[in-house]
Parts: sequence; C-alpha cells; structure tokens
Amino acid sequence: MLYSKEVIKHFQKPSNMGKMPNPDGVGEVGNPVCGDMMNIYIKVGKNSKKQEIIKDIKFETLGCVAAIATSSMITELAKGKVLEQALKIEYTDVAKSLGSLPPIKTHCAGLAVEGLRAAIENYRKNKN
Repeated sequence: MLYSKEVIKHFQKPSNMGKMPNPDGVGEVGNPVCGDMMNIYIKVGKNSKKQEIIKDIKFETLGCVAAIATSSMITELAKGKVLEQALKIEYTDVAKSLGSLPPIKTHCAGLAVEGLRAAIENYRKNKN
C-alpha cells in the first residue's frame, strides 16, 4: 500500500498530537472493524466578530498510519475555524489535503471528521 508524501509526513510528525488538559469538548470515536480509536479535544474561544472558534485542538489516536495522518490533518483544517465552518469539513477535504488515501483507508478520514463533529457536539451540550 503506497501512501502520499503528505500522509507519511503527518504520520511521522503529527500536528497537534497529545492530550489536552481541561478541553471544552471531547469527541471519542472508533471503528470496531479495524480497531482505530480517536479522541479529538477542542478549546473554544471567540474571534473579533464574537463568533465561536476552535482556538486549540489536539488528538490522541490509536491506529494505523492513515488514522494518525487523518487525525493530524483534521486538526490543521479545523484550527482557527468558526464552529459552523468546522462542521462543514468533509472526509473528502481531509483526504484531498493529504494528497490521497488508498481506497481501503478513506474510512479513516471519515472517522477523523466524526471525531471533530463529536467534540463540537460535546462542547455545545456541556455549554448549556
């Protein structure tokens, strides 16, 4: 299975990896078929227009090369975005940003998107 240079880069030197102390939202997702597990942590702040943005984001992933690379990429795509913009990120955006993913590994991009959405939902639920 061949991975793009971008996938290898994000696997070897992932962005925003690690547990976040006192996150505002946590998304815990997993795929029982392949065994990948992802935790996405977010801190929410406000921009100059008083919109809620993802001020900081981190991840912990137990999984394959593609699972770690897609977790890293989702953090880069979401950081600094207004929550509504972050919710519009699709698995195809993650895959495209990584150059490409083998077809058998595109579910990892979907899992990363699910994790981000779960973290935002968790934040909104806890906020009220």
